[in-house]
Amino acid sequence: MCNPQIPDAYRAPEAAGSPDDGAAAKRHYAPAPEPLPVPVMDNHTHLDFPDGKGPVGIAAALDAAAAVGVQGAVQVGCDLESSRFTVAAVQQDSRLLGAVALHPNDAPLYAGRGELEDALAEIEQLAAHPRIRAIGETGLDFFRTQGEGLAHQRYSFRRHIDIAKRLGLALQIHDRDAHDDVVQVLEEEGAPERVVFHCFSGDEDLAAVCNREGWYMSFAGTLTFRNAANLRSALAVADPELVLVETDAPFLTPHPHRGKPNASYMVPYTVRAMAELTGTDLAALCTQISANTVRAYGSWD
Repeated sequence: MCNPQIPDAYRAPEAAGSPDDGAAAKRHYAPAPEPLPVPVMDNHTHLDFPDGKGPVGIAAALDAAAAVGVQGAVQVGCDLESSRFTVAAVQQDSRLLGAVALHPNDAPLYAGRGELEDALAEIEQLAAHPRIRAIGETGLDFFRTQGEGLAHQRYSFRRHIDIAKRLGLALQIHDRDAHDDVVQVLEEEGAPERVVFHCFSGDEDLAAVCNREGWYMSFAGTLTFRNAANLRSALAVADPELVLVETDAPFLTPHPHRGKPNASYMVPYTVRAMAELTGTDLAALCTQISANTVRAYGSWD
């Protein structure tokens, strides 16, 4: 049975005498799941994004994750501020590796201010840190950006690919409503040796492309959503050696706690769903995911 207690790190004291209405209750964190039999890593989280009912420190968040079998995480930057935070975080706690980049929806903003080239140069400087193991999240987003901004997205994506290749780092892909175009850019530029489709959002056709190219598919809590038949179909055909797991915390909390804040300690909910959907022994799946994650990013030691 699942432990009914929310991890201590995610408990926030209530103001004396203040009622907890329905909206506020949604910001409470979900119960801690039963620990996994073999530890895994959360390969995409944002520890600097506030959510829930109070701030949670890096060490406390990772302690809560470790208590349920999530022994490490990849902290991911989306702009200069969060990428600088990422470098500081990986220096603070050895259970973290990092990824730095300009998010595809942020690249047009930097370009509009005439700051894109300087921002890309700083991303490359930050990526030189030995515990930064990926360039990301970068890619294409046709949902939130349209028109002239798409040209800046494509340019930024190509530049990030180049940085990843020259520094020998993995590439973490943000792909929203842009599957064919992301694949096209990767093929035109020549993909880095290790590519991770963060929060994999495709179907069995994109999974087949990833299988062919040796690109990792990282599944998030979205896999458990009722309307995510495409993700379940993709997982069914995904090469087990290319499957990863993530939270994208504080977003994309898995069912049955959708709507509450996400955190790395929630990974077991998604892993158990993956095991059930694929008919795989849970311990064997955890062992596979852990090995895949180390191949993608290197050792946490």
